[in-house]
Amino acid sequence: MQSSLYVALSAQVALSNRLETVSRNVANMNTAGYRADEVNFAELVSKAGPDKVSFSSGGESYISRQGGSLNKTDNPLDLAVEGEAWFAIRDGNGTLSYTRDGRLHMANDGTLKTVTGQQILGAGGQPIQLNPEAGALLITQNGDIVQGEDEVAGQIGLFLIPEDAKLTRRDNSAVIPDKPVTPVQVFDKNAVRQGYVEGANINPVREMTKMIMITRAFESATKMIDMGNQSQEKAIRELGATS
Repeated sequence: MQSSLYVALSAQVALSNRLETVSRNVANMNTAGYRADEVNFAELVSKAGPDKVSFSSGGESYISRQGGSLNKTDNPLDLAVEGEAWFAIRDGNGTLSYTRDGRLHMANDGTLKTVTGQQILGAGGQPIQLNPEAGALLITQNGDIVQGEDEVAGQIGLFLIPEDAKLTRRDNSAVIPDKPVTPVQVFDKNAVRQGYVEGANINPVREMTKMIMITRAFESATKMIDMGNQSQEKAIRELGATS
């Protein structure tokens, strides 16, 4: 088979992977705190023949760290993060993960939980237990929870994930890093905003434009394969007639 066919096929595989990430992004553009999927591509050079041939790798997907927009809700149990930090949450199985979705509610026993039922954790990694009868909450930028007569009842934890950590998706918009996190202790660059919810870091127009470009590129690769097949069939016919 001609090397051009292999090149076109590698392009189709890469474009198919890219299209999957764009489709996921579009499906989650309204998911609070969601981080978009992106893909890194690399050039693979074959030296098996007399000439170098460049192929496209299938692409390595990763989760974007770019922040989303903060949307004001005025709900005292809606929280957003300013900066690069994350909230820590734990589900019923004890799995620890991190999220930028700060939509909370207070359970009947006073435990603060996310909208999907995970416990949100304090700076020390412990669940936050409040008094359901103590009235409204005031949450400061460093995560302190003031309840009742100016009494600090707990603290929302913020955690920094290393820049070189690989993120694995968990339920909703949560992620699990492959490296240890660091609790935020100085709140000049990272802070909690009460009454706000962070949206997904997805630009719908940009994603739809990507989808159109990927579709056109896939069609071009398909035409390249068709032309290569036709050229090969023509060569076989001509050589057969000559012999």
